[in-house]
Amino acid sequence: MSFDPSYGFAGFVAAATNIPDFGADLPIFNLERVALEFQIASDFAAVQVANNVIILALASNRLLRIDLHNPQDVDDVDLPKKANEVGTIQKIFLDPTASHLLITTTGGENFYLHSRATKARHLSRLKNVFIESVAWSPAQPTTSTREILLGARDGAVYECYIEASEEFMRRDERYMRQVYKSPDGQPIMGINVDALPGQSDLRRVLITTSTRILHFVGKIARHGHDIAPIFTRFFESEAPSVQEFTEQSSKSYSMLAISPEPKDDFGAERIFAWLSPAGVYHGTLYTTPTTSDLALRVFSGSKLLPKSALPDAKGEITSIALSHFHILILCGKTLYAINRLDDSVVFQEDMVDDGTQLLGFCIDPKNSTYWSSTNESLFEIVETKEERDVWRLKMAEKSFDEAFQYAETAHQKDTVAIAQGDHLVAQKMYIDAAAVYGKSSKSFEEVCLTFLDNGEPDALRKYLLAKLSSLKKSQIMQRIMVASWLVEVFMSKLNALDDAISTKAELSSGSEAQAKSQLDQVRAEYQEFINKYKNDLDRKTTYEIISSHGRREELLYYATSINDHSYVLSYWIQREKWIEALGVLNRQSDPEMFYKASSVLMTGAPMETVNILMRQSNLNPRNLIPALLNYNKDTAVPLSQNQAVRYLLYVINQLGNSDAAVHNTLISIYASHPSGDEAALLSYLESHAADSQYDADFALRLCIQHGHVQSCVHIYSSMGQYYQAVELALKHKNVELASIVADRPEGDTPLRKKLWLAVAKEVISQSDGIKAAIEFLKQCELLKIEDLIPFFPDFVVIDDFKEEICAALEEYSRHIDMLKKEMDESARTAENIRNDIVALDTRYAIVEPGERCYVCQYPLLSRQFFVFPCQHAFHSDCLAGQILEQAPQGKAKRIKTLQNDISRGIAIGKARERAIEELDGLIANACILCSEFAVKAIDQSFIGSSDDRSEWAL
Repeated sequence: MSFDPSYGFAGFVAAATNIPDFGADLPIFNLERVALEFQIASDFAAVQVANNVIILALASNRLLRIDLHNPQDVDDVDLPKKANEVGTIQKIFLDPTASHLLITTTGGENFYLHSRATKARHLSRLKNVFIESVAWSPAQPTTSTREILLGARDGAVYECYIEASEEFMRRDERYMRQVYKSPDGQPIMGINVDALPGQSDLRRVLITTSTRILHFVGKIARHGHDIAPIFTRFFESEAPSVQEFTEQSSKSYSMLAISPEPKDDFGAERIFAWLSPAGVYHGTLYTTPTTSDLALRVFSGSKLLPKSALPDAKGEITSIALSHFHILILCGKTLYAINRLDDSVVFQEDMVDDGTQLLGFCIDPKNSTYWSSTNESLFEIVETKEERDVWRLKMAEKSFDEAFQYAETAHQKDTVAIAQGDHLVAQKMYIDAAAVYGKSSKSFEEVCLTFLDNGEPDALRKYLLAKLSSLKKSQIMQRIMVASWLVEVFMSKLNALDDAISTKAELSSGSEAQAKSQLDQVRAEYQEFINKYKNDLDRKTTYEIISSHGRREELLYYATSINDHSYVLSYWIQREKWIEALGVLNRQSDPEMFYKASSVLMTGAPMETVNILMRQSNLNPRNLIPALLNYNKDTAVPLSQNQAVRYLLYVINQLGNSDAAVHNTLISIYASHPSGDEAALLSYLESHAADSQYDADFALRLCIQHGHVQSCVHIYSSMGQYYQAVELALKHKNVELASIVADRPEGDTPLRKKLWLAVAKEVISQSDGIKAAIEFLKQCELLKIEDLIPFFPDFVVIDDFKEEICAALEEYSRHIDMLKKEMDESARTAENIRNDIVALDTRYAIVEPGERCYVCQYPLLSRQFFVFPCQHAFHSDCLAGQILEQAPQGKAKRIKTLQNDISRGIAIGKARERAIEELDGLIANACILCSEFAVKAIDQSFIGSSDDRSEWAL
């Protein structure tokens, strides 16, 4: 089966290749003439550019300073001396920050111009020093130049410190000292200083003459905060490494070019190029090691570009400059741009016609802009994505890491990856090739077959992992297939390592240890793979693959990682590994797993299983009943060791479970136990007699089925069926139990007597002697001798219970006397009542004149009133009003109805009399100040809503 690249593994790369790269169609370099916005009356003598500032030095000794951000503003500066005194401007030198400008003239005079100054300052100490090159301080200061090196025409190198000063009689050059002299006196045509990493006082100085390039590495000597030369000891103590080319022509030019400051994308090391008699010698200014071996590394990595490499070259090479990846060469009137990586010509154009003087190149090291000038015109060499082909060149050089760095599009990166992978396969570095192929669009089948044909399963595994990580989430089938194949590869590798360790074939002890270490490493890699890609694996397929290889640990790890704890649990249960199974179960919280596994685990490890069940608070004991009953059926242990009983007692007594099914299960286990001991059952029934959380009918059937009499009697009693309980106890000749039950209905005397009569009948029928039976029956005070006589045999001798009969007769006599006494007392009470009734007919109360109603305080005799035995008197309407306020709703409604019937004349005759009598009875039943009525009004406030509260103020 093959993968469709448009949908599968290479789909993302193919999509990226369709994106157009507009910059790739443009030339890398283009020469454009700069149109100045003003007229210049004189020819150019020299041009320099730095930090977006361009300096135009004119043959008339004028300096034009233009900020390219504001090109309309031009600073015009004249030299302080006339040309006939100092000569004309020959060269100018501008530092990278565009803060400092040195001007040297044909007369050996030198001037300094600061970016904030409007006048050039004459440097008297540099009189008659013809400056050919300047090395600016690596610190790039702006206030002063700090320590700079000047290369002179006479072969001397001077160290100078220039700081503009407004003080009178103070020179701008703080000091100037010669620090080096070329042995052959050749002019110093190029000089550069850069700082090396590691120590702040490490410097590298590069000096070029017409035929030699010298490389110095060493430490400078600072003098605290004093301003003093720092390179004197440097040149005295350090010997240079020299690269020399024999001079071929007296007209040969020489200069040193340094590439612009590196961009983030182009690395940190800069490039140098030296125009030598043999051609352009160029290389990388490596920064390590910081010893004299650094020069050897720089020179050994440099190469020479001869003039013959330039097509159609006419004349001498007069000027060079460096971009990040190209060398700009001015040969005769033609501008060349050479790729320094493969020496290919990427640009060639004639700049001017014959007769025009070319001044050379200048570059902006800060902004990577490139310029060329003649005595009349200024040109900008516009660069467009000069790094576009670097990736391809680096790939051809087998520098794949750098090729990846410079590759921009997905297609370029993919091309580099494929090339690197092919190179690594050719070198038989299959593991490294797998990682690289995983990032490429190379045919999936081709890569896999490559590793399989070469017997490299480890490389195949690494490739599949890399490819799986690059697949999109939407490519579900591809991800599943690759992930499943990886499982197969992992299992094969693990089995191979196990076989190697177990057989120890052709392995020394060291090799065996190495194999074990590799086994651990592969197993850890497998676990990492499972954790990361478990969602891309089909569960059933993965189980089958791992199981077919017999990898138990890996199988369980996968099941655990996908939280398939049921599978792990079933795995251990099938192999009757109870401890391992319980360990898995103990870490779970899903109740369903406990319900499913409890039946088997209760059989294999009942005590441990119950311990785990008791620690789970989210289980429903009802769902565990089948497991408990199954365990109880197969076990034959005493009830004290029965784990089902232990668990049920825990959930009932400790958790307070009230499910009838749980209680019934415990009763069933108790009742069906083969020991026949019902002590535990009876104890349970007695402790739950009040709540009756079990099914009494079910329990009764079980107890009857298994012959547990005491339990049956207890259940009958708890159901209120005392007669059946006594009858059952007597049926089994248990008179004592029947006697206990007969005493239980304490509130129902007739039932209790009936029960005791049944007991008495059984006792008398079983007793050999009448005396013993009568003594036993004395336990119940309800039984009399006459109740027992019918149960005695027909021919029993009365002498046997003569005393009981006599005692009964005496008891009857005492009872008769008591009843007679009570009758006499009742007669006297009746007579007293009749006398009181007669006295009530003649009872009266005296009402004094002026006596007032206790409610309204008006004279009592003004209208109908009531007088109570307590001497409280009320108007009938006042009394009725008070009664209505607190009377119940029904009574109040009846009072209103009677008042309405009487006042409106609805009730007449005897009906009226009955209504008045009933109304008086409702109103005047008791005094409202002395009776229960007053007690009910105790919560009423003393101060009413109509009272003046200020009267109660203290």
